[in-house]
Amino acid sequence: MTSLPESRPGQKQLGLVIDLDICVGCHACATACKEWNASGHMGPLPDFNPYGDAAWGVWFNRIHSFEEGEGEGARTIHFPKSCLHCEEPACVTVCPTGASYKRAEDGIVLVNESICIGCKLCSWACPYGAREFDADEGVMKKCTLCIDRIYNERLVPEDRQPACVMVCPVNARHFGNLGDPQSEVSEMVAARRGNNLMPELGYKPVNKYLPPRSARMASGQFGAANAVVPSDPASPTDLLLRWVDRLLSR
Repeated sequence: MTSLPESRPGQKQLGLVIDLDICVGCHACATACKEWNASGHMGPLPDFNPYGDAAWGVWFNRIHSFEEGEGEGARTIHFPKSCLHCEEPACVTVCPTGASYKRAEDGIVLVNESICIGCKLCSWACPYGAREFDADEGVMKKCTLCIDRIYNERLVPEDRQPACVMVCPVNARHFGNLGDPQSEVSEMVAARRGNNLMPELGYKPVNKYLPPRSARMASGQFGAANAVVPSDPASPTDLLLRWVDRLLSR
């Protein structure tokens, strides 16, 4: 089985912060991800029977939408799902060939397709359903945080971000070093009480979700600037985990 890199204090952990309060479910992030990565580091990303009733394919980012609440407090929640680049990823330690691995220099979890045998152990081990099997090539694929963008010195610095972050029309997606408590994304997580998904599993996802502000619907206020953070510090986390448990059990 594959080992994880030694953990060090202050270790760089690149990841995403996704604001569920303002995500509108437009699928721009999923479409941009598909377009960029189809010819990128993990390309191609095939589609099968794309115009038929049973269409399916390889998508690194998928958007799930569902209703939450009742009456005037009800709202639609859009939940983008991709690899969370966990600090303790089960998908890595279960891999028999070392194809699935976590980089020590930035914490990104990747797949080495040249030694992947397509056994799917990593997809079974991932509780978040973030692995994608390419039936054409017989290998597993996944989000790379667009490593061919974020380290591309031919791009201007402001464009060295994952494709999904670049295209979000409402600025619901953010990218940065979550291993640095002073970084912009870490401060955002602290201010909005963003938490790990299913923390009881112990995988320590690097990506964080900012929970919907439950007071916004009741107050009739809309927009990130006008939203109110609930006074109960446990409420947003409890709601978020309940939504995620329901989503992943579907």
